[in-house]
Amino acid sequence: MTHMIRALFALLILAVPARAEVDIQEVTSPGGIEAWLVEEHSIPFVALEISFRGGASLDDAGKRGATNLMTGLLEEGSGDMDSRAFAEAKQELATSIGFDIYGDSISVSSRFLTENMDASTDLIAASLTDPTFSEEAIERVRGQVISHLRSRATDPDDIAGDVMAAAAYGDHPYGRYLGGTVESVTALTRDDIVAAWRNAIARDRVYVAAVGDVTPEQLGALMDKVLGDLPENGKDFPPEVAFDPEPGVSVTDFDTPQSVARFGQPGMKITDPDFFAAFILNTVMGGSGFESRLMDEVREKRGLTYGIGTYMIDSDYTEALMGSFSTVNPRMAEAVGVVQDEWRKMAEEGITEEELEAAKLYLTGSYPLRFDGNARIAGMLVSMQMDGYSVDYPKTRNDKVNAVTLEEANRVAAELYDPDNLRFFVVGRPAELEPTVN
Repeated sequence: MTHMIRALFALLILAVPARAEVDIQEVTSPGGIEAWLVEEHSIPFVALEISFRGGASLDDAGKRGATNLMTGLLEEGSGDMDSRAFAEAKQELATSIGFDIYGDSISVSSRFLTENMDASTDLIAASLTDPTFSEEAIERVRGQVISHLRSRATDPDDIAGDVMAAAAYGDHPYGRYLGGTVESVTALTRDDIVAAWRNAIARDRVYVAAVGDVTPEQLGALMDKVLGDLPENGKDFPPEVAFDPEPGVSVTDFDTPQSVARFGQPGMKITDPDFFAAFILNTVMGGSGFESRLMDEVREKRGLTYGIGTYMIDSDYTEALMGSFSTVNPRMAEAVGVVQDEWRKMAEEGITEEELEAAKLYLTGSYPLRFDGNARIAGMLVSMQMDGYSVDYPKTRNDKVNAVTLEEANRVAAELYDPDNLRFFVVGRPAELEPTVN
């Protein structure tokens, strides 16, 4: 029977068609917890998404990796259940509960059948309000984390990301990998993990969304059960920090036949009135896969890389415009030069009307594909709340994209793209690429 339930559960995840114009309700629980809800009663399934703002950025000084380790322990036992009992309870209910950590948040993603709503949310509540953090579980998960840290120390792409973060953000939490180091994680105690839990899991930073076979009244009661016993406040959030590495090119020596490059400059807040113009510009530059300028110039015309892309970062405490690619050592210098040229061309010439319309078509056409099931919709709703959008955003987002004019886009291109402030972080042994900064 359990196998049949799990099979049905998988089908239900895929059953809801893609749709961008969802009917979002704002719900407030009797205890004052707010959520967004999309009711969908055609199938007996609920996707519940909970996020806590802060994430790894809340690590205490000298305790980098504590919040990451703590998050990995939330499903390793709670109350009178050990990790095996918790896993068996999820299996019997055909319930999925996953915990993920990011630089700015911790997410709890759950999927369950309507008939198992009460028992499933009991498990979520126990994991958040009464985790055991047993020494046996701590050592097991610590070992997994340390294995991962040792592995990424041999990955040139991870090394490039770490070098960029350190140069851009210094002593801010963004300046260090969220998982910590082998040394910092080895030194963590159970008290450090409990402190990280108290810092991060609190009601003053929670965002909730539900999609599926659940009413506003049911969701309100559910939220109070799952979250009502949490402490009201967690740790203060860190300050904002500018993306501010010295411009130029740095090279980190690493014995590999193919060098990795990450590059970036200061970006733009998602709340900036010019954000949608910048979003379109990034799509043209490197955000639309094979149709972007950089893919055309770096890959198609010159065969310098298999892939190259750019992306806009709007984290809670910083903004950046970044990109990455890799290429064989003898051709890295040429590839860096092409990117620099395209960056300058964007700043000086902007984009064409044809590029503008193609980017709009790409962005507006692909947007409904993000709403291709209950689980993804729930995740989108939480992200929109955390970004400060209103419930009508899915209905108005494409209008905002289409409203951008060529004149507006090119004004923003001249203001945003700064070739003289662009920094490249290269890891490998690139030939003929002279570093200009340490």
